[in-house]
Amino acid sequence: MLKRFISKFKKSPDASNHQADIIAHQDHAINPDRVSENAVKVLERLQRANYGAYLVGGGVRDILLGQSPKDFDIVTDATPEEVHGLFRNSRLIGRRFRLVHVVYGRDVIEVATMRGNHDNAKGKHQSKKSDSGMLLRDNVYGTIDEDAIRRDFTINALYYDISDRTVHSYAGGMQDLKKRRLRLIGDPATRYREDPVRMLRAIRFAAKLDFSIEAKTAAPIKELAPLLLDIPAARLFEEVLKLFMAGYAHKTFALLEKYNLFAQLFPHSQQCINENDHYRNLVNFALINSDKRVAQGKSLTPAFLYSVFLWPCLLETARTLRKQGVPDVPAMHQAATEVIGNQQAHTSIPKRFTIPMKEIWELQRRLERRQPRQLDSIIGHSRFRAAYDFVLLREQNGEKLDNAGLWWTDYQEQHPEALYQKPERPRYNRNRSRNRSDDGPHRISKGRSGSGSSDSGRDGPHRVSKPADDGPHRVSKRSRKPHRD
Repeated sequence: MLKRFISKFKKSPDASNHQADIIAHQDHAINPDRVSENAVKVLERLQRANYGAYLVGGGVRDILLGQSPKDFDIVTDATPEEVHGLFRNSRLIGRRFRLVHVVYGRDVIEVATMRGNHDNAKGKHQSKKSDSGMLLRDNVYGTIDEDAIRRDFTINALYYDISDRTVHSYAGGMQDLKKRRLRLIGDPATRYREDPVRMLRAIRFAAKLDFSIEAKTAAPIKELAPLLLDIPAARLFEEVLKLFMAGYAHKTFALLEKYNLFAQLFPHSQQCINENDHYRNLVNFALINSDKRVAQGKSLTPAFLYSVFLWPCLLETARTLRKQGVPDVPAMHQAATEVIGNQQAHTSIPKRFTIPMKEIWELQRRLERRQPRQLDSIIGHSRFRAAYDFVLLREQNGEKLDNAGLWWTDYQEQHPEALYQKPERPRYNRNRSRNRSDDGPHRISKGRSGSGSSDSGRDGPHRVSKPADDGPHRVSKRSRKPHRD
């Protein structure tokens, strides 16, 4: 407690040059009613315990821009252990960044301790960097002034205090927000080396918010783009979802190509796109259509987008295999395995998506050929809708498929009963031991409810997770990663 009190009066040299502009409640556009009720609960409990606590980052930024925040993050001068002790419904997460998630049903409020200057670190358990300057551990705690200059972009260095409804703006964040300008705090090259994913965040915010990227912030990106190769593939998969699944994928793709970042995420795809504009057009059409689906409130699945991104790689790899004497069908199957395996080294793809991808690709040939004996099995396939949409996309891109898209459109209208239907949820537990299987329909299992009702990978056409009724591109809900917005 004493150390935390003393730390409030310790200022780093950088912090002294980045004092906050305090904006009174009548001079900003934040309505307290737009702040999550659960976020308010967390803030009030921390403040009642005599800790400093603020709403910070994307939640503040989005409300000021008149948008609906996706989530609400909180920063405090309490340590993660102290926060965890205040909330029974919380969990400690992270090693590189120690955080606390306070859980209210499906609503997760992320609470971070204010970051400090790394010059004050007391060993590798608090601060650690790689040879390239990337932060491997960042658990040095400090004051709000120090925390502000540790944030990535000025528009995220905005703190809202619910006690007096003031906004604390650091490093000109409020001015940049009004100018719709994206600017890094500190030296851009150094900040990108600390965390190369900041380059992807710059593109994502520029596309999402329709902001310009300040010249100094943009300048090092092309040169430093290869630093993304040092980021774990699992983390980059999550970043790909944020980039392409939120309704501004087409603009994001253009910016990623402009700054040499798409090549770091999908190197083989970028090579094929550079060699053949036909492939680039296919990707553009797919992303435009995906953005329209999001605008209409429909769902998306990463399996479909990944199948589009890697389709050029599949065709080129299969062509090479055929030249080596491999027959057509085995060549496509082998190419699919190779292409997905190569991509896993850059952005990992969970198995729940790789299997649908292969099925979408495999169905392309069957949809084109339309053999009478296979029609029922094709239209009844759980990936039919995704594969059918892919055929339409290819025809939209100018491929001559003998009007396969129109043919299958008519066939669905004529045979609606043949379309894949989600299996009914079992009325009782299917995981009972086999010697109880004929105990009659009125038996009630004593196992945990729902243990036998999983329909993973089988829940409707073109869907990979639990379905809605809004079309084929559904994406599953997943826990948020501890990266600040």
